[in-house]
Amino acid sequence: MVVASEGRNLRKQDRINHLETLVAAFKQALFGAKSEKTDPDQFELALEDIEMAMAVIHAEDEADQLASHPTKPRKANRGSLPKHLPRIEEVIEPEEITCDCGAKRHVIGEDVSERLDVVPAQFRVIVTRRPKYACRSCEDGIVQALAPARLIPGGLPTEATVAHVIVSKYADHLPLYRQAQIYSRQGIDLDRSTLASWVGKAAFELKPVFNALIANPKRSNKLFMPSRQIATQSPAG
Repeated sequence: MVVASEGRNLRKQDRINHLETLVAAFKQALFGAKSEKTDPDQFELALEDIEMAMAVIHAEDEADQLASHPTKPRKANRGSLPKHLPRIEEVIEPEEITCDCGAKRHVIGEDVSERLDVVPAQFRVIVTRRPKYACRSCEDGIVQALAPARLIPGGLPTEATVAHVIVSKYADHLPLYRQAQIYSRQGIDLDRSTLASWVGKAAFELKPVFNALIANPKRSNKLFMPSRQIATQSPAG
């Protein structure tokens, strides 16, 4: 039994060492001097697969340790979570706080732990009602508030929804067809072409902002970027 356990541990350690070597090699290739010749996305995907495989092995090892030492606390240092995140506190009281002698126990301290939680994106519907008012005495016309302006006239999305689609596509690299699949899981049937039309409309509306941002760099003779220098012709030239 002991020999089998030792052999299993040796095999696990060999696998861990091998995977850690692969991770180190991938990181060197990604961040080393030749990184400009490689596709970072491909390396990131490979790293994710390797690191997940390592996590499986570590989980198996922790399970074995817990089985052999069920009362031994697991030591882990995950660092502290940001202070600006909202805290939802829960207090877990013992089932019985009355001592065997009949007296009520009092608090002498507490153990506090923090875990990172996430609330998934929640879709909601903004319902806009515009009541119509009329005078019963003279019946002189009807009064109603004007409809608010919309980024997509007559369309479904709010400005926040369109902004979310744009950020997901360009900042998080989530293609529109995948976003359409996410919406579909919530029962919201949106074609990819519909999302594309939203992005196109927003791009049109944001064009003046874009032009204002690049106006100043365009006045320069040269633009400097982290890895290379781009020379541009000056407006006068």
